[in-house]
Amino acid sequence: MDKFTLDIIQDALIAAGDEMFTTMQYTSMSPIIYESLDYAVGVTTTEGELLAQGNGVTGFLAALDGVVKSTIQKFKGNPLEEGDIIIANTPYEGGGTHLSDVSVVYPVFYKGTLVAYTVNKAHWTEMGGTYPGSVSTVSTEIFQEGLHLPFVKIKNQGELNKDLIAIIRGNVRLPDSTLGDLFAGIAAAEVGAKRVISIIEKYGKKTYDEAVISFLDYGEKMSLEALKNIPNGVYEGEGIIETNGLGDGPFPIKCKITVGDNEMIFDFNGTHPQVVGPVNLSIHGLDTGCRSVFKAITTPHVSANGGAFRPMKVLCEPGTIVSAQFPVAFSVYYETLISSMDLIWKILAPIMPDKLPAGHLRSVCATFVSGIHPDTGELFIQAEPLAGGWGASNTHDGNRGQLSCGSGESYNIPIEIREIRYGLRVGQCTFHNEGGGYGEFQGGNGQIMDYIITAEEARVTGAFMGAEHKTWGMNGGFDGSYNYFIIVRTDGTEEKHSMSSNILLKKGDAIKVVTATGGGYGSPNKRPKEQVAMDVKNGYITKEQAQEFYNFN
Repeated sequence: MDKFTLDIIQDALIAAGDEMFTTMQYTSMSPIIYESLDYAVGVTTTEGELLAQGNGVTGFLAALDGVVKSTIQKFKGNPLEEGDIIIANTPYEGGGTHLSDVSVVYPVFYKGTLVAYTVNKAHWTEMGGTYPGSVSTVSTEIFQEGLHLPFVKIKNQGELNKDLIAIIRGNVRLPDSTLGDLFAGIAAAEVGAKRVISIIEKYGKKTYDEAVISFLDYGEKMSLEALKNIPNGVYEGEGIIETNGLGDGPFPIKCKITVGDNEMIFDFNGTHPQVVGPVNLSIHGLDTGCRSVFKAITTPHVSANGGAFRPMKVLCEPGTIVSAQFPVAFSVYYETLISSMDLIWKILAPIMPDKLPAGHLRSVCATFVSGIHPDTGELFIQAEPLAGGWGASNTHDGNRGQLSCGSGESYNIPIEIREIRYGLRVGQCTFHNEGGGYGEFQGGNGQIMDYIITAEEARVTGAFMGAEHKTWGMNGGFDGSYNYFIIVRTDGTEEKHSMSSNILLKKGDAIKVVTATGGGYGSPNKRPKEQVAMDVKNGYITKEQAQEFYNFN
């Protein structure tokens, strides 16, 4: 078969992923999906290998094939039929993260034969559990964190499972938007299925199958070529999880990376055992983090597919904080995920400074604010990630106000949407100049965001790692700063937090969120004085900081 036809089919699959992505964005009901883009979509083979994706949360992209493979295994003795649709959110199986992230798996049939799967994974704002938003920093077991859906049929041969719909409706605080997000996921999967079938109808099943094999082999080939440019060797390091959310910690995580011509192995054996508290990560979640970094250093400009991940392997014995087992809590798993990615990043950065900068904010810095809306009288729940500073590289300053490495192509919620949908007002949204990240190239500034409560009362849950350890600098660059949030009461008193749940707020109280500045690169003595002057003028650093760290007058 000619290469042009192969390329056209491959591009058509990528376009199908893009159309799925847009469908979900335009049909969902929660701002965390249609504004933050906290989701991902994809197409896989009948064996579950990823063929194409729509951009979104980086970690979700790496999880899509895992949830399909687990679906295949779950229904091995009772194969799925045309019209069946599966939903799953269990952290303990392939693609698992936490209960708020729900996957929709759609088997695609052509003339009675299974030809592919379409799949998506999205963060639902509400899944029940102890606190609004279904996220807790103090949960001790999975049962406290929401509704658990372990690979169940939402449709059976095209027939909607009304009993399951009733169970979902009866267990979540925002049933209409939660079910709206479910149906958005189903719609996106159906759109993807139609596009796959249209490709097969146009080119034939045999040609489609050949194109799929070629596409996956190409992804593997590109990764193998990239590995040749990474020095062979064994590289090791240790990081920490600062707290379990209950006041205990820190907990060490260990990683040994073995780089060869044909393989990269991420070995997390020796990491601290799983803990009581919601910061645990499953081995499936760990795999997504390793895949994300591997993709970034090998084939960042090539569309993701399962073949690209064939040269990598993840090792860890069961029962650690990065390979946790039932029934531990996972609510804020993403903080451990990002800490694991950051550890890999820090280990490899010295041997590939052209690809990996200094350390970044290292946290999703997620906040969950809930209460009764003063205008509508209805419950609101704001859930979103926050932006902060990225580390400087060996060629330029770090980016300012970007989401963490786990977020990918996702965004914060616009102020206008926030103030309409939720019982709060934004007092300020700006870069801060708290200091840190000094160097020849300056770490990107973190942000300050103030939420002023306009509801009579509200509750806030926040999960911020990096409150005790700064972002790391490189090659003589200074470390950055910290992540935290402060409750400012109407009487002026302040309370500083990093991992706290369900804090009571009254009308007029403010939540001041502060995210870290990234690490610096190179000695500050090498930074041009005219650039330091510009930093001061732009407010990125103060004049006093410039004088102290850059000898600037």
